[in-house]
Amino acid sequence: MESRSRRSDREERGVTDRARGALRSYWFPLYAFIRRQGYGAEEARDLTQGYFARLVERGDLNDVRPELGRFRSFLLVSVKHFLSNELDRERAKKRDPGTRLVSLDAQTAEYRYRIEPADTLTPESLFERKWAMTVLERTLVRLGEEWSGAEKEKAVRGPSVRI
Repeated sequence: MESRSRRSDREERGVTDRARGALRSYWFPLYAFIRRQGYGAEEARDLTQGYFARLVERGDLNDVRPELGRFRSFLLVSVKHFLSNELDRERAKKRDPGTRLVSLDAQTAEYRYRIEPADTLTPESLFERKWAMTVLERTLVRLGEEWSGAEKEKAVRGPSVRI
């Protein structure tokens, strides 16, 4: 019989793991949002990583349920507060590489950011757009994994008709 404490720890870890998985998937919209706030590439990476660290340290992710659909709003509002607080503090300390929670591919992030077309969207609108694109990309990957078999592929395409 599993003790209440062990079950609670396991359930809490599961929520945190789910939230961390979502952060791994959606870090780029946050990174792009921070860049659009005027921060340079290195500082935006540090701020994104610091934001993730703060979320986990404070336990903010323990009550978040990405499947409820409010996760995007939660992240956008909380990253705005985080940036505001960081402006009030002395420059953020460089984080020890051992505390990194989500591996950020810095070169890919900066490349992706640079090839973004310049437009007049607000940082919030850009965040919403990047979020939607990330959700679509993840959905297409999952759909491709589920429908990768040849028979399933035929079912999706339907019968071929030749005239």
